[in-house]
Amino acid sequence: MALEADYVIVGAGTAGCLLANRLSADPNTNVVLLEAGGRDNYHWIHIPVGYLYCISNPRTDWCFSTDAEPGLNGRALAYPRGKVLGGCSSINGMIYMRGQARDYDQWRQMGCAGWGWDDVLPYFRKSEDYFGGADDMHGAGGEWRVEEMRVRWDILDAFRAAAEAAGIPRTDDFNRGNNEGSSYFKVNQRGGWRVSSAKAFLRPAAERRNLRVETGAQVRRLTIEEGAARGVVFSRNSEEREIRARREVILCAGSIGSPHVLELSGIGAGRVLQAAGIPVVRELAQVGENLQDHLQLRLIYKVTGIRTLNEQASRLVGKAAIGLEYLLRRSGPMAMAPSQLGIFTRSSDAYETPNLQYHIQPLSLEKFGERVHPFPAFTASVCNLRPESRGTVHSVAPDFRKQPAIRPNYLSTETDRIVAADSIRLTRGIVAQAPLRPYRPEEFKPGPAYETQQELVAAAGDIGTTIFHPVGTCRMGADPDAVVASDLKVRGIDRLRIADASIMPTITSGNTNSPTLMIAEKAAELIRADWR
Repeated sequence: MALEADYVIVGAGTAGCLLANRLSADPNTNVVLLEAGGRDNYHWIHIPVGYLYCISNPRTDWCFSTDAEPGLNGRALAYPRGKVLGGCSSINGMIYMRGQARDYDQWRQMGCAGWGWDDVLPYFRKSEDYFGGADDMHGAGGEWRVEEMRVRWDILDAFRAAAEAAGIPRTDDFNRGNNEGSSYFKVNQRGGWRVSSAKAFLRPAAERRNLRVETGAQVRRLTIEEGAARGVVFSRNSEEREIRARREVILCAGSIGSPHVLELSGIGAGRVLQAAGIPVVRELAQVGENLQDHLQLRLIYKVTGIRTLNEQASRLVGKAAIGLEYLLRRSGPMAMAPSQLGIFTRSSDAYETPNLQYHIQPLSLEKFGERVHPFPAFTASVCNLRPESRGTVHSVAPDFRKQPAIRPNYLSTETDRIVAADSIRLTRGIVAQAPLRPYRPEEFKPGPAYETQQELVAAAGDIGTTIFHPVGTCRMGADPDAVVASDLKVRGIDRLRIADASIMPTITSGNTNSPTLMIAEKAAELIRADWR
């Protein structure tokens, strides 16, 4: 006999953990949370630098990869997604970022009623525990701890001064609606430890008798009966099981997982389903379309006469000092997020608000996961915040274990190629400013030989990589082609909602983890209101 619950949540990631907490707060409801990954009892999840050991690790990561990307000169990319309690919040860069007020006001103008900046700000504030206390923009006392970085670097301070010399102002807070300027990022940490959504939201609810968490439970398909979602079929220990939902099924499987589950269930574009050998249950052509991601261009500069992490992390004595500092103070490189200094600015005066985000790091390496370079250097990573390029995520077989095809389609529009080239030029302009000159910065990647527009676009294809922000594959909208409406209900299928980054109509202007929490917070309120 199948298990039963009022609510079945698919995915215990950033959104699913919060949603499980909020819905199970009502003792008269019963909630089951399904997670394909395991428990978050791996020590590297909780030590901030541990993202290095969690990404591309099958214990914590789905280890997806993209198809070969024409815009990246034929390269395929590793595409990390969290496969563990806490999902991506257990392996990501911990940067607390909301995006710009303009992002959400644009959603509202696109017909997504109730999703403007003034509408969503209370949901950001509700879960927040801001180190500086509550005000009109920040919340205090919530589960989602936000703190200042526990590290500073002279090379980053010099880069910030160079940006100011280039006309980019300083700011104290990126999260007040207009994030233009430079500042050290705020992070989701508490006393030098990572704060994930599992730690923040799931652990406090773990003893509730009306909440059941199933790990190692990979969803095969939804149970669709008479046009409604009635449950979920999942696999655990190679055994097929089913759980029935008395009220709703809520997909929180993310921008890769949620469209994949829909398509495995026969919900999607008929041509895609038929090509994958999946019977069509409901034609919904936009499932898996509209994939958006932030492509980062990682420019590397050698320097002299100033300390970077390369020297310290490449020597045994340096590594020992790093470990000791973290052990004694919970500070230093082991407490670092992957990026420390942030800059938001515009690639040209044609943009009303910042369309670029920099992540500046006091280190360099060939690619993520490899050793740092043997010479002193910093990385100026810059991404186009509002790409026009649109990609896809689609099933290729009825087998739930087979990865869907991920095609981000980076740099596929002329505007995106122009912004990429302009980003490299702008970075060179910042590095040429007086505050950095004493350290004789020398461009190592892509290299000063790239000068013309065509050469710079080619260089962007060589050094560009994901910054791990896929969104939009189950787009929210008022139009009949949108996958979900403003109440997050899937069109044409009753008792089924989606609450994760896949519903974003357009990508937010910055890191996407906390906006995903906001979506889940609002979803919880929408769901409770429907079933009061």
